[in-house]
Amino acid sequence: MIDVGHGIPDIELLDTDMKPVRLSRLRGKITVIAFFPGAFTGVCTKEMCTFRDNMAKLNALNAEVVGISVDGPFANKAFKEQNRINFRLLSDYSRTAVKEFGIELKDFAGMKGYTASKRAIFIVGKDMKVQYRWVSDDPTVEPDYSIIMEEANRLTN
Repeated sequence: MIDVGHGIPDIELLDTDMKPVRLSRLRGKITVIAFFPGAFTGVCTKEMCTFRDNMAKLNALNAEVVGISVDGPFANKAFKEQNRINFRLLSDYSRTAVKEFGIELKDFAGMKGYTASKRAIFIVGKDMKVQYRWVSDDPTVEPDYSIIMEEANRLTN
């Protein structure tokens, strides 16, 4: 599992418009990478909408949010549109990112053989190194959003 102080892998994922995005594009920015198990699930919707509602505060800190799930780009696009998500959602349909970050959630929701992402937050500094990490083995547990805001604020000051 990628830990604090380690660099993140330069993986290429698809955005909701089917455009490839390399994680190296995060260099020079403070970025909250929010891995979520599945679009259109209750807790994931609440989490992504909480980030949506806090984007003005994060933008004021020159920080951005990127959501990543194993859902396909089409499902992510519908999820983004339905919930008016105002940040980029990336598709890890091949499970490359969840494997590289070490956050695979096997047999998600009791579906044998279906691997999703654990709910996880990585705050990445301008140098693409992890400055904060939170990972839950329980997909129903949300992160402490106040800590995420504090960490993002700390990195910008």
